[in-house]
Amino acid sequence: MKVTRNDTLKLGYSIREACQASSLGRTTIYSHIAAGRLRVTRVGGRTIVPAENLHAFIAGEDAQ
Repeated sequence: MKVTRNDTLKLGYSIREACQASSLGRTTIYSHIAAGRLRVTRVGGRTIVPAENLHAFIAGEDAQ
């Protein structure tokens, strides 16, 4: 898991952070979200990729 500067575990990623963490492009991330392979949550107007969902996606596990 990614640790931020103040040593707290990151619970979720913005789309930009998910791209950086996964080395995938923005279009690729959005296409996987649209296909249901990467689950996200909306908080206000923001799209958040929960850390556990991103890790499971990269590990090749099915979205649940």
